[in-house]
Amino acid sequence: MFDTMTITKAGGAVCAALLVFLLGGWAAEGLYNVDHHDEDHVSGYRIAIVDESAEPAEEVPEVPFADVYAVADAGAGERLWRQCSACHALNAGQNGVGPYLLGVVGRPKHSAEGFDYSDGLLALEGDWTPENISGFIANPREYAPGTSMSYGGMDDIEDRANLIAYLATQQ
Repeated sequence: MFDTMTITKAGGAVCAALLVFLLGGWAAEGLYNVDHHDEDHVSGYRIAIVDESAEPAEEVPEVPFADVYAVADAGAGERLWRQCSACHALNAGQNGVGPYLLGVVGRPKHSAEGFDYSDGLLALEGDWTPENISGFIANPREYAPGTSMSYGGMDDIEDRANLIAYLATQQ
């Protein structure tokens, strides 16, 4: 009844079943386990622990925009222009979602021919100086409440200076 072949088949079946369970467990572990044990993938919530006994950190003084703009790189600004080119053009009279920006540095505000400005921008006076453009692209909705520009803003002061330096070359 139990010969060598039957015992070998039964042993092979048990080994095959263990192998299937082992591979299934390994696959399930990879699919469903979220505990990665590294800094980039942490499960759960991080809780900031504030050490009240520590001295407050020194605030870094903000560099004036004029100083950053004086050393701006127009080449780096050209790469940043790609974000703006979705809505704006550098050809005179070619308005899109936004007005054309050819010669915008130093140009009076809301003066692009043929563009229908929002009330938020029509309320502004003066020229588009580098400082004014920087303030606008840092946070358009704060600079000109009621503007229809849906851009979220550019936080980095060096990026803004580089972009404005590039726009200044487009006259």
